[in-house]
Amino acid sequence: MRKLLMIIGIILLSALCILAYRSGILTDKDKMVSFVSGAGIFGPALFILIQVIQVVIPIFPGGVSCLAGVLLFGSVLGFILNYVGICIGSVILFFIARRYGRPFIERTFSAGLMAKYDRVISENRGFERFFALAIFFPFAPDDFLCALAGTTDMSIFHFALIIILGKPLSILLYSLFLETGWKFIFQGA
Repeated sequence: MRKLLMIIGIILLSALCILAYRSGILTDKDKMVSFVSGAGIFGPALFILIQVIQVVIPIFPGGVSCLAGVLLFGSVLGFILNYVGICIGSVILFFIARRYGRPFIERTFSAGLMAKYDRVISENRGFERFFALAIFFPFAPDDFLCALAGTTDMSIFHFALIIILGKPLSILLYSLFLETGWKFIFQGA
C-alpha cells in the first residue's frame, strides 16, 4: 500500500510540474509572481513548493525564484521561504540521487559539469569538505552538487547539517545581490 501511495504521489507531482511548466509558472518570473500572489494565504506554501520543484528539477536558474521570493514576500519572509524550500528540495534531490545514482545525474545535468566535478572528486579525497565550502558560498552549482553528494558515501546527517548551516549565507547574499540589482535596474535606486 505504501508503494502504491508513493507511486500515485510521484505521478501527481509530475503532472503538477508539467502543468506548471507549460503554463509558464516555472519559467517566467512574472507568471510565478502572479500565480503565488493570487494564492492568498496559501501563497507562502505554494512558493515553498515551487522552490522545492526548482531544486529537484532545475528548469531555470535558482536566482529567478530567489528574487521572486524577495519581491513577493519582502526581504525577511522571502529569505525564510527561499531557505526552507531550497533545503527541502536539496534533501529530496540527495535522496533521488542516492536511489538512482549516476544515470540520474547524467540525464539531468550537462556532461561538461559532470566532467569538471569528476576531476575535483578524483583529485581531492575530501569531497565532504569541498561540498561544505561550495554550499557555503553563493554561485556554486548547488543543485548538481547536492545530487552528486547523493552518489557518495556522505551520510544524510552530514549532508543535512551542511545544507542547514551552509545555505543561509549563500541564499542571503544571492537574494541581496539580486534584489539590489533589480532595484538598480528597474527603480533607478
